[in-house]
Amino acid sequence: MRCELLQSAAFIRAARRFLKKHPEATEDLRATLQQLSDDAFHPRLKTHKLRGELAGSWAASAGYDVRIVFELVQHQGAEAILLQSIGTHDEVY
Repeated sequence: MRCELLQSAAFIRAARRFLKKHPEATEDLRATLQQLSDDAFHPRLKTHKLRGELAGSWAASAGYDVRIVFELVQHQGAEAILLQSIGTHDEVY
Protein backbone atom coordinates (compact mmCIF):
# COMPACT_ATOMS: atom_id res chain seq x y z
CA MET A 1 0.00 0.00 0.00
CA ARG A 2 1.38 3.33 -1.04
CA CYS A 3 1.64 6.11 1.58
CA GLU A 4 1.48 9.80 0.83
CA LEU A 5 4.65 11.71 1.71
CA LEU A 6 4.11 14.96 3.62
CA GLN A 7 7.04 17.35 3.89
CA SER A 8 7.49 19.45 7.02
CA ALA A 9 9.03 22.91 6.67
CA ALA A 10 12.11 21.63 8.55
CA PHE A 11 12.48 18.76 6.05
CA ILE A 12 12.28 21.14 3.09
CA ARG A 13 15.00 23.38 4.59
CA ALA A 14 17.20 20.40 5.46
CA ALA A 15 16.75 18.85 1.99
CA ARG A 16 17.71 22.10 0.26
CA ARG A 17 20.80 22.41 2.45
CA PHE A 18 21.74 18.77 1.95
CA LEU A 19 21.30 18.82 -1.85
CA LYS A 20 23.25 22.08 -2.13
CA LYS A 21 26.21 20.34 -0.44
CA HIS A 22 25.65 17.00 -2.24
CA PRO A 23 24.02 17.59 -5.65
CA GLU A 24 25.16 14.13 -6.78
CA ALA A 25 22.73 12.59 -4.27
CA THR A 26 19.59 13.95 -5.97
CA GLU A 27 18.68 10.77 -7.89
CA ASP A 28 19.44 8.51 -4.91
CA LEU A 29 17.25 10.67 -2.70
CA ARG A 30 14.42 10.60 -5.25
CA ALA A 31 14.63 6.79 -5.47
CA THR A 32 14.71 6.45 -1.67
CA LEU A 33 11.63 8.66 -1.25
CA GLN A 34 9.82 6.58 -3.87
CA GLN A 35 10.74 3.37 -2.01
CA LEU A 36 9.69 4.96 1.30
CA SER A 37 6.30 5.80 -0.18
CA ASP A 38 5.88 2.31 -1.65
CA ASP A 39 7.10 0.36 1.41
CA ALA A 40 8.55 2.24 4.39
CA PHE A 41 9.87 -1.01 5.86
CA HIS A 42 11.64 -2.40 2.79
CA PRO A 43 14.91 -4.04 3.89
CA ARG A 44 16.96 -1.73 1.64
CA LEU A 45 15.87 1.26 3.74
CA LYS A 46 17.00 -0.27 7.06
CA THR A 47 14.07 1.48 8.75
CA HIS A 48 14.31 1.60 12.53
CA LYS A 49 12.59 3.28 15.50
CA LEU A 50 14.34 6.14 17.21
CA ARG A 51 14.71 6.73 20.93
CA GLY A 52 15.50 9.68 23.16
CA GLU A 53 14.56 13.12 21.85
CA LEU A 54 13.32 11.56 18.60
CA ALA A 55 11.16 8.87 20.25
CA GLY A 56 8.07 8.23 18.15
CA SER A 57 9.97 8.88 14.92
CA TRP A 58 11.59 6.48 12.51
CA ALA A 59 14.76 6.70 10.41
CA ALA A 60 15.49 5.22 7.00
CA SER A 61 18.81 4.94 5.23
CA ALA A 62 19.15 6.91 2.01
CA GLY A 63 22.75 5.94 1.33
CA TYR A 64 25.90 5.12 3.25
CA ASP A 65 25.70 7.98 5.76
CA VAL A 66 22.41 9.67 4.81
CA ARG A 67 19.30 9.33 6.97
CA ILE A 68 15.71 10.45 6.53
CA VAL A 69 13.76 10.96 9.78
CA PHE A 70 10.00 10.56 9.52
CA GLU A 71 6.85 9.91 11.50
CA LEU A 72 3.85 7.76 10.60
CA VAL A 73 0.71 9.92 10.81
CA GLN A 74 -2.95 9.93 9.80
CA HIS A 75 -3.78 12.33 6.96
CA GLN A 76 -7.27 12.60 5.47
CA GLY A 77 -8.26 9.25 6.93
CA ALA A 78 -5.25 7.32 5.62
CA GLU A 79 -1.78 6.55 6.89
CA ALA A 80 0.85 8.98 5.62
CA ILE A 81 4.55 9.64 6.19
CA LEU A 82 5.56 13.02 7.60
CA LEU A 83 9.13 13.71 6.54
CA GLN A 84 10.92 15.55 9.36
CA SER A 85 14.61 15.78 8.50
CA ILE A 86 17.38 14.60 6.20
CA GLY A 87 21.12 14.66 6.53
CA THR A 88 24.13 12.68 7.56
CA HIS A 89 23.95 10.43 10.59
CA ASP A 90 25.54 13.10 12.80
CA GLU A 91 23.32 15.90 11.46
CA VAL A 92 19.96 14.27 12.13
CA TYR A 93 20.70 12.49 15.41
